[in-house]
Amino acid sequence: MVKRVERLKEREHAVPALLYPDISLRKGATACADNGAGPHHVSEPSTPTPRSASPATQNRRLRIAETFTSLQGEGRLTGVPSFFIRTSGCNLRCWFCDTPYASWNPEGDRLSIESLVNAAVESSISPDAAALPTDGSIDDPDSAHATGPANAPIAVRHVVLTGGEPLVAAGFPELAAALREAGMHVTVETAGTVDVDFPCNLLSLSPKLRASRPDPEAHPKWSRRHEERRMPVATMRSLIERSPAVQVKFVVDSPEEFGEIEEVVTDLRIDAADVWIMPQGVSVEQLDDAAKWLTPWASQQGYQYCDRMQIRWYGNRRGT
Repeated sequence: MVKRVERLKEREHAVPALLYPDISLRKGATACADNGAGPHHVSEPSTPTPRSASPATQNRRLRIAETFTSLQGEGRLTGVPSFFIRTSGCNLRCWFCDTPYASWNPEGDRLSIESLVNAAVESSISPDAAALPTDGSIDDPDSAHATGPANAPIAVRHVVLTGGEPLVAAGFPELAAALREAGMHVTVETAGTVDVDFPCNLLSLSPKLRASRPDPEAHPKWSRRHEERRMPVATMRSLIERSPAVQVKFVVDSPEEFGEIEEVVTDLRIDAADVWIMPQGVSVEQLDDAAKWLTPWASQQGYQYCDRMQIRWYGNRRGT
């Protein structure tokens, strides 16, 4: 148990500093560096300390599909215990969307910014859950969320704002700011279709490729809207330039999309090291099959291969 906790602490403390080692090369790099860190360092989250915000900000409410504590399963922070806040509502309609309850059929209650910040600051995870094997094997997924006297919970310091599309949620910039003011490390997961200014530690941008478009016969209105909205390159570049650290994730369904990905990478003017290639799939079998042809290509291009570890750890289910 002691070794597991030590590994967790090493993982959590080491990863943020590695987010963007050449941060000084990126425009607006100091936007989120509020701890007095130098230009070559991405600040780690400080010990969470809730601060007073204006009553209007505290009471502002956002529609939230779900909140939960789990391990980040994708990208640079894979394996880091995180508190997830999933906003409800999206301006796109990917046919493969694995969270339809936040897009195609949005649901959820309206929660105040104050309650969401408090939940994030107070969130914790058990040492067993925080030390899941990286090979994806786990005997009992439900046991990963158990806590008890002999399994003292560990405070979570990372928050993931996801959706749906969080950038279209009224009050989202205020929520992100309140979380940062509370000392939390904030990752924002977005398709990058809306130019909104907000504070964060890591921008996780996921451009939607042409094949993400829903069936035009079954969904003519959304098929048209999706195509019109999915790839505003200028907007994405603006979001990238304002962010202190960036990862760009592409969901890939077929080798036929390789050329399009390379075009988007060129248009966004991002380094290959910031590109993460992720298979489209909701089962371990689908992920394994895609990895056979996707991993070699990603390596050849200098991109990072991005598995979906949450599926390997817990299966395709909500709250993970």
